[in-house]
Amino acid sequence: MACTNLTKGRGLTCDRIAGGVKYVYFGVYDDFTASATGEVYGTGVVESGGSITDIEMGAGTGLYRYALPRGESSVTETIVGSTEAGTIYTTPSITIKLNQLTTADQNQVKLLATTKLIIFAELNQLNSNGKNVILGMGLRNGMRLNSGTDVSGAAFADHNGYSWTFDGMEEGFMATVADYTTNPFDNGDFTNVSITIS
Repeated sequence: MACTNLTKGRGLTCDRIAGGVKYVYFGVYDDFTASATGEVYGTGVVESGGSITDIEMGAGTGLYRYALPRGESSVTETIVGSTEAGTIYTTPSITIKLNQLTTADQNQVKLLATTKLIIFAELNQLNSNGKNVILGMGLRNGMRLNSGTDVSGAAFADHNGYSWTFDGMEEGFMATVADYTTNPFDNGDFTNVSITIS
């Protein structure tokens, strides 16, 4: 007998979707504050049924948005299970590419490499309401910059810039941020979730 029951099946959808990541938003793990009601992760993030319905950040904090070149960045969540031990966990990962080597980016990578993060990825994929899907990663244990390359390229057409990979280890699965109204993270229940874009 199964420990839990399945709740639904899944047919073949008629939708066509776009792959890739449009924007990535970095939040310093310690800038998220525990919510008064319903927070699940100890970080001020409320998740219900796979949807992030509330985000609480401290005063004077916020998210940092990086715009990404089209067709270069991706999110992966790997499920790792052991039948023998009866355990399962996930390893969320995001690889981002940025064009052009710059002093400012060199300084940022030094900061990112030493910071525990919560990361939100705004996909090119649209949901049924016409809004971009936004995934939350590292909600419980955080994400770290653990690998990457800074390359000049050799030929004129080669990539010149950065490829950085952030990963984590979580007991649960990535969650989807609840629909925004006009702009990402403008949800009424979200507190101090400002966006710095430059």
